[in-house]
Amino acid sequence: MTDGANGLGTDADAETDPTDPTDVTLIGHRGCAGRHPENTVAAVERAAPHVDAVEVDVRRCASGELVVVHDAKLDRLTDASGRVADADWEELRDLTVLDSAEPIPRLEGVFDAAPDDLLVNVELKQPGIASDALDAARRAATDVLFSSFHAEALAALRDRDPTTDRALLVADGPPERAVDAATDLGCVAVHPPIDLATEPGFVETAHGAGLAVNAWTAADREDAERLLAAGVDGIIADRWDLSDGLPSRS
Repeated sequence: MTDGANGLGTDADAETDPTDPTDVTLIGHRGCAGRHPENTVAAVERAAPHVDAVEVDVRRCASGELVVVHDAKLDRLTDASGRVADADWEELRDLTVLDSAEPIPRLEGVFDAAPDDLLVNVELKQPGIASDALDAARRAATDVLFSSFHAEALAALRDRDPTTDRALLVADGPPERAVDAATDLGCVAVHPPIDLATEPGFVETAHGAGLAVNAWTAADREDAERLLAAGVDGIIADRWDLSDGLPSRS
């Protein structure tokens, strides 16, 4: 497990292939969605002893609150239908996630549930919520890494507070394009999918620019081993028990 700033820093001069499993950052995807109902307070609480960080997804509901939910629509996660953006918090708070009894939380609820030593990776699902998410993190005094596919969300954070830790999520494209975009935004990390992170030269290019590489989303041991061999700094995973080779506090 890493000891760098937010557990996500990288030394551009360090060896990157393969990664020592004890140095990789383990980030629980949606609070380790393979173990507990995704993006819930219960998932965060139960994953916390086993991971370095938890990743959660945030978007705005109709009444203005920031809610922790991945999908733009409610159909997959709940018995309700329609868009999250069209539902008031009073409606959302009574819904439960998947087949559990766990409700959809507000962002503040996740921050309250996170132990003081747990990094929370907040993925901004919409570009216009960055400032409010930053305010919530400040009120909670929570250690946060903000990530997003939306460059404008990361730019808003950079412009308001350059000291925020930011990571650019990318889905495809050559390493140079992802690294240049992340660098222009003042990011500390880039978050590619597994297939992109394991392409020859991706990790080396990112490290050369001083960026950490945290790859998504490892579902099994094979995924984890591929990422370790590629030299990534962090593994965003649905489970904390992918293999004995992954870092664990348990």
